[in-house]
Parts: sequence; C-alpha cells; structure tokens
Amino acid sequence: MEVTIIYDNEAYDKGLKADWGFACLVETDGGHRILFDTGANGDILLNNMEKLDIDPASIDEAFISHAHFDHTGGLSAFLGKNDKVKSYLPVSMSGISIPGNATFIDEAAELHDGVYSSGELSGTEQSMVCRIDKGLVVIVGCSHPGVNTILDAASQWGKPYALIGGLHGFREFELLRGLELVCACHCTQHRAGIEKFCQKQYNSGGAGRRLQL
Repeated sequence: MEVTIIYDNEAYDKGLKADWGFACLVETDGGHRILFDTGANGDILLNNMEKLDIDPASIDEAFISHAHFDHTGGLSAFLGKNDKVKSYLPVSMSGISIPGNATFIDEAAELHDGVYSSGELSGTEQSMVCRIDKGLVVIVGCSHPGVNTILDAASQWGKPYALIGGLHGFREFELLRGLELVCACHCTQHRAGIEKFCQKQYNSGGAGRRLQL
C-alpha cells in the first residue's frame, strides 16, 4: 500500500505548491486508486497531480472526509477530468449533486475487501481505514470527531497501525501509543508535541510525501 500526499499546507517536494487543505492518493494492496479529499483549489490540485505524474483518469474512486472547502474545493476540477469516478461522501453532503456514481455514507461500511469507511462520526466526518498485513492504516481529513472516536471506530476491523492526515487541536498524545507510524498533516496544531511523543514513529507530511506501508 502507498499513500502519496498531493495537497497540504506545506510542500515536502519543493516543486509542488503548498496551500491550506488536504488531499492524498491511496493505492491499496487490492489495486484500488482512491483520491482522499481534494484540497481547496482545483488548479493547485491538478497541477500537483501532474507534477507527481498522477493522471486523474487513472483514479477509480474519490473519498471525501467532510464538507469543508479545504477538503472539497478541488472536487469539481477533478471531476472535470474524471466524471466516471465512483465517489464516497458523508451523508451530510447528500444535498449536493455529484457527477458519476456517488454513494453517501452514514454508517460504517466496507467499500472493498480490506477498505472501509468509519461512517460519518459525530455528524461531521468520515475516515478511511485500510487493512494491511501490519494492521490498520487510518486516514483522516481533520479529525473533527476526535482521534479517540476515530481510532475506536476503526478498531472494529483490527488494530490500528498507522494514522495519517489532519489532527486539528489533538493533544491526547497517549492515544498514539502503540501506533507504528504517525504522519500529522494539514490542520494539526500540536505537531511538535506529537513528533516528540512519537519519535521514531513520526513521519513528516507535506505535498509530495510518499509513504510505503
């Protein structure tokens, strides 16, 4: 499994543009290519994808964590390049019109063998959970429902191994004990504290970062 950060507040690859928002490409062991969130700006999203040699038409599915602009702003531009993609959106977004095949997620669901949605937690956000040999990879947008709530929801499918994405104001660092990889991105406010607590388990984010799991 590989996760490539396409859109983030910082650029890991200095040839890419940083901007407030988050998006990443999730390539699962089962062969699925899933765009997780779309950042805030479609031009930046598509430009970063081009520089990373990611063809929008090669993506099978789009997974939107929540409705905030910094996670959905690039969706229209992406769909303009790939309107055949299957989209998974939280049920709170069901009032909007999405081209292609859209599924609105309420409860926890298996999307593919070993790929799950946490369901829309606390009426705000869904997270993606991917099962690999080492455990569960949990990918989050902003963690609005709380990291504890997200990890607890993911645990129905096994033991969390990695946590990737925006962690907002999270500072209950003890919850990260036992994780083997933590990559804090986007809106994470206490990144320095997380890095200090996790030490070797911590990986920096940034547009262009590729994580092999």
